[in-house]
Amino acid sequence: MYQANEKRYDKMIYNRLGNSGLKVSAIALGLWKNFGDETPLSTQKDIIETAFDNGITYFDLANNYGDGAAEKNFGRILREDLSTHRDEMVISTKAGYYMWPGPYGEWGSKKNLFASMDQSLERMQLDYVDIFYHHRPDPDTPLEETAEALDLLVRQGKALYVGISNYRAPEAEKMIQLLKAKHTPIIVHQPRYNLLDRWIEDGLKDVLKQEQIGTVAFSPLAQGLLTDRYLNGIPDDSRVKKFDSLKEERVEKTIVQVKGLNEIAINRGQTLAEMALSWDLKDDSVSSVIIGASRVSQLMDNLKALEHLEFSAAELAEIDNILG
Repeated sequence: MYQANEKRYDKMIYNRLGNSGLKVSAIALGLWKNFGDETPLSTQKDIIETAFDNGITYFDLANNYGDGAAEKNFGRILREDLSTHRDEMVISTKAGYYMWPGPYGEWGSKKNLFASMDQSLERMQLDYVDIFYHHRPDPDTPLEETAEALDLLVRQGKALYVGISNYRAPEAEKMIQLLKAKHTPIIVHQPRYNLLDRWIEDGLKDVLKQEQIGTVAFSPLAQGLLTDRYLNGIPDDSRVKKFDSLKEERVEKTIVQVKGLNEIAINRGQTLAEMALSWDLKDDSVSSVIIGASRVSQLMDNLKALEHLEFSAAELAEIDNILG
């Protein structure tokens, strides 16, 4: 029977999300890949429980991860082994990407968001989630309707806080203002952000700082590009070969930059992955980074990033020079 590590909070860093009272672990576990039905439940259980044993309290899901299987599997593990620790965990889910056929299975209508929330809670066997995100802006649904849906889900007790993801600066600012006018607890934006993809620095970062909204970064390792995985070519068992989300041409295009970044990491006494995570967390603009893991050893290696979050001005200048 699972017994939680009594020293699980000793080394983890916890950061506040925006100006809310909610703190999240600086490293979060994301269940996008490796937590569907293609991965043995025992492997998933080992990763999730090891994460919790090392102070990770933030577990990030979405309705479409594994076509719903990730939520179902996480819910089973939570129910069987971690149920007594529910109040020590921040559990988030999202809705907005395609989930079921027909006109109501994606985007941002009230119809979709209410159905998605109920389905997610059913799969995880939860009464509420801590954070519910609108996963992507909907070009055909007024932001006012999406905001009203998010507000009502909080008022119904199905979510404690709400967030947005993949919103660019203008639409993020409008959505934040709409929700604040309703006194809806919007506390976080979840964008893709890493050394190779810094789009949030073109306006969005300023909006979030001004509005006191927290940032949780996904894909901090650029789907494996910012690891030693591709330094010597593309392995046959890599994500490039297994999934459509990472293209071979993208790996080839960035390999020179990645090798340069790896040299800086070595000089810092870190792996490339550790440095990439440290870079995201180097200042207070990013509260947490979401990592994926296919094995326990990978998770433990990534946790080492917290041991060296400081960068010298020279290191930052060298990084920027490599990235052009």
